[in-house]
Amino acid sequence: MKFKSIVKTVRAYIIIMFGLLLYAISWTGFLIPHKITGGGVSGISAMIFYATGIPMGYSYFVLNIFLILLAIKVLGANFGVKTVFGVTVGAILLSVLQFTITNPVLEDKFMSTIIGGALAGVGLGIIFTQGGSTGGTDIIAMIINKYRNISPGRIIMFCDVFIIGSSYLVLLDLDPAKRIETIVYGYVTMAITAYALDAVLSGSKQSLQVFIFSKKYEEIANRITSEIKRGVTVIDGQGWYSKDNQRVLITLVRKHEAGDVYKIIKEVDPDAFISVSSVMGVFGRGFEIIRH
Repeated sequence: MKFKSIVKTVRAYIIIMFGLLLYAISWTGFLIPHKITGGGVSGISAMIFYATGIPMGYSYFVLNIFLILLAIKVLGANFGVKTVFGVTVGAILLSVLQFTITNPVLEDKFMSTIIGGALAGVGLGIIFTQGGSTGGTDIIAMIINKYRNISPGRIIMFCDVFIIGSSYLVLLDLDPAKRIETIVYGYVTMAITAYALDAVLSGSKQSLQVFIFSKKYEEIANRITSEIKRGVTVIDGQGWYSKDNQRVLITLVRKHEAGDVYKIIKEVDPDAFISVSSVMGVFGRGFEIIRH
């Protein structure tokens, strides 16, 4: 069990590193070269870079230090450790990639906005699924989401509107029209990031409701509970055409577990009748927790 726990922890940190890499690439390869400002501490760090030339990774790390204690206090020591890890690795990646990527990956500003925002959202989503954070408004979003059923993407969007608008006062080397245009690109980036973030988080939590009609319901139910570790409910039914009494199995599983359910049913009773439907939300043991 201890070995499995270590492997699980190492796997989580590797996934967080991959998410941080995507997030860093989105900034250094697509947004910063076009002076596009996003939200959160990353956006503030970008504005500091535009105004002073201080590499983004330095200010990103310093600003986030002040928010880590809040994460440890409210979200627990484990989250705090992952936040320190995320902030540290994120700052290193931002610094290294900013020196490495000297030219924009794409010259087109609009395409850079779309790709940069999408990469940032996917990266944040991957990090969030492992209980990590890149700091800044991500911490605020995770704290609120712990107690309220409000999507992290929406919280971050509201927090970041002011930060992006403030870039008008920083981009002094651009004429007013170009500054407004760049701010609009920043808001587009913010919206795409929020959408991609919610898409990743929703996809990782999507659940299915499965109805199974089979004469071998006992064996199917036993294998689902023992192999997939999901609960099964048995209800009495009657086929209206045949007038025969039969048992119907109902189970709720994550979308990625559906293949295992199908495999069990096929092995036990290839002639079973199955009905599968997506559900908006599942709350209870093994799924989501209802927040007040």
